[in-house]
Amino acid sequence: MTTHLTQASLMSVHHSVSDDDEEEEVGGAQRAALRLAISEDEEEAGPFSDLTALVMRYRHGDRRCCVLLCVGGVIVFTAAFLLAYGIFSGRYHCSQAEQGHEQQLGGAKAPSEGGAGLYLGELRLMMRKLLQDEDIHNTVSRVSRAAHPPGSSEGTSLASEILQRFRELQMDHTWTESLYATLQFPDRSQRSSLSLVDSAGRVSEEIPLNPSDYCPYSSTGNATGGVVYANYGRPEDFKWLKREDVSVAGCVVVMRVGGGVSFAEKVWLAEKNGASGALIYPDPADVPQDPRRLGLNTHTAVSEHVHLGSGDPFTPGFPSFNHTQFPPIQSSGLPLIPALPITATVASKLLSQLTGPSCPRPWQGRLPYVRCVVGPEFSNGRRVQMSVQNVMKPILLNNIFSSLEGRVEPDQYIILGAQRDCLGPGAVKSGVGTAILLELARTFSAMVKKGFSPRRSLLFVSWDAGDFGNVGATEWLEGYLSMLHLKAVAYFSLDQAVMGDEVLSAYTSPLLVDLLDAAIRQVEHPKHAGQSIYSQAERDGGSWRITKPLYLNSGAFSFTAFAGVPAMELRFTEERAYPFINTPLDSVSRLQEVLGGRLGVTGRSLGELVGEMVLRLAHDHILPLRITSYAQTVLQFSAQLNKHSAELQSRGLSPQWVFSARGDYSRAAETLQRAIDYSDLHEPTITRFYNTRIMKVEYYFLSQYVSAVETPFRHVIHGRGNHTLSALTEHLGLLTSDPGRFDESSFRRQLALFTWTLQGAANALNGDVWSIHNMHRFTH
Repeated sequence: MTTHLTQASLMSVHHSVSDDDEEEEVGGAQRAALRLAISEDEEEAGPFSDLTALVMRYRHGDRRCCVLLCVGGVIVFTAAFLLAYGIFSGRYHCSQAEQGHEQQLGGAKAPSEGGAGLYLGELRLMMRKLLQDEDIHNTVSRVSRAAHPPGSSEGTSLASEILQRFRELQMDHTWTESLYATLQFPDRSQRSSLSLVDSAGRVSEEIPLNPSDYCPYSSTGNATGGVVYANYGRPEDFKWLKREDVSVAGCVVVMRVGGGVSFAEKVWLAEKNGASGALIYPDPADVPQDPRRLGLNTHTAVSEHVHLGSGDPFTPGFPSFNHTQFPPIQSSGLPLIPALPITATVASKLLSQLTGPSCPRPWQGRLPYVRCVVGPEFSNGRRVQMSVQNVMKPILLNNIFSSLEGRVEPDQYIILGAQRDCLGPGAVKSGVGTAILLELARTFSAMVKKGFSPRRSLLFVSWDAGDFGNVGATEWLEGYLSMLHLKAVAYFSLDQAVMGDEVLSAYTSPLLVDLLDAAIRQVEHPKHAGQSIYSQAERDGGSWRITKPLYLNSGAFSFTAFAGVPAMELRFTEERAYPFINTPLDSVSRLQEVLGGRLGVTGRSLGELVGEMVLRLAHDHILPLRITSYAQTVLQFSAQLNKHSAELQSRGLSPQWVFSARGDYSRAAETLQRAIDYSDLHEPTITRFYNTRIMKVEYYFLSQYVSAVETPFRHVIHGRGNHTLSALTEHLGLLTSDPGRFDESSFRRQLALFTWTLQGAANALNGDVWSIHNMHRFTH
């Protein structure tokens, strides 16, 4: 049977071959012979050959069926897999579509996983639903119902209310930290005064002052002399007076509010130029005072502290937690000349009697009956005599804290804070910031109860003594300075957050710029419905105009310039300045009038903007900070150095060291960013390793070569002092503007300190010492 089956198989094959080729003419005879042989074999095989042929035909059919079934199965399985993938990943892709531009923040491809299964898009929607307008308006009204300076009964009552509101939110931790700080107040037993005296020193006219108007931390005592008008009291203003041979030595300098210069800087520059006293007034050109419109009246002065620094000026660089343990040390930023705020009416009275050279056209304000001259003499030969009578007092301060603990990296803090105190009602100065702080605390607390699980901790703080130079915040920084650069991710100041609803300004560290750029694309503009803040800014000239450098009186300044923590202060303003800040007229009714009744809406928009950034920092695996930002800042300085390269080398100074350090920092930052981009960001050990290095970037720019006590603002980009990039740039400019004043040895020291701070930042970013490859070239 086996033989017959084999033969049948061969015959079947031959049949197949002959059937396929029977029409071919070539080889026809051979095929005919073959068919004859097969016929003979079939006769011998009988029924076995028929059965075998039948079986073989069905075997070929089964093979075709199997192939078709396999192909069909693969197609069905693939279709089912794709369908299931589409269904289960649709939710993820919808969330990703909402995030849009954010996913590229800082170049880091951070996963978008939230705690408890919530995605970033869902968290954003939850936050928007929970934020409320009404609570913001009500809180501003409560905070600003009366003046509430530190240590007052009203201030203490407000602190208790805020502590209670934090406790009602049932966050993970709520506590207070108390400390004594030295603050200055008007002396109740004798008042400050201003008068005109004749050549014999006899008082010929008393000029009335409001006893509550004063400049905290002014020097006390008397000053008598002629009057010099110095515009805004900026460095360039005093330089113009010097070029015109107008000496301010021994004179009382009158300066305008504003010009981008704080009261402290104005008084310090006046003192530096030899003035005996300083008077500061609001000019109608800068602060609206038209009685027909909402504005300041001409009988109201603007008050501000004059300590060129922050914190308690009698414990510079270290905390005031226990005064008795430290010897009294006075801050170098305290002025040595008396300073007073005066009204536009008083300024007009003084300046209208001046004689001397005419002032430049840009110096001309809008005081009535004043011909713009700079002095220093009065037309009638009289002089000004001023007396400042203030007293120092130790005051108990209370900073109030509440926190939501992170679930993955609880020792990394995102901090939000606002000033609570104010010498006046302070609707803008303290009310708005406190209201937004409490609303964000309530919102994030509710989000946690609804399933939000932040990776990092959120810390909400109400600071005391902000009107005296951010004393409460700075003292806290000084107390925890050694650990904050390892724990604080970023700080957001909510001080003076709403002064209008038209223009957004962000005073910020460059590390937070990308985070801000993503947030303004997500939040609707409070005044232009249907438009994001970003799109409206683009219409108004470009979103780049939103970002501005940190300034001395900012609530965020000390965090970056002193502690090395990336910080930002956000503010909505009008094109026309808010006129009531730092005055007794800063009330909620006037703020509502400026905003057209939209205080709650505007406050909510700013709260949402800050909330967007906080969400990213609390949610992303890798911190979305732009670590390469400072390379561009130093590059701009390098370009200026390059312009003076020949002259510097002729003096034996080479800019090559700076160029090399900048290149090392830029390469180190880019290398770290690439390593992050190509890492598994779901691996906890890797993300922890990179986040620790990212958090230290700002800290690396604190100069290690100056004392924190003598020079507290050690940051070489944002700080103050000879070690900073701005001081180095100013000194470099003397090569062309005033070569005689260029101090080669001083410049050499400045250049060396800055270069090694930058090089140290580059080395730290590189990581391990064996990863650092510095090429030190010696030049002769």
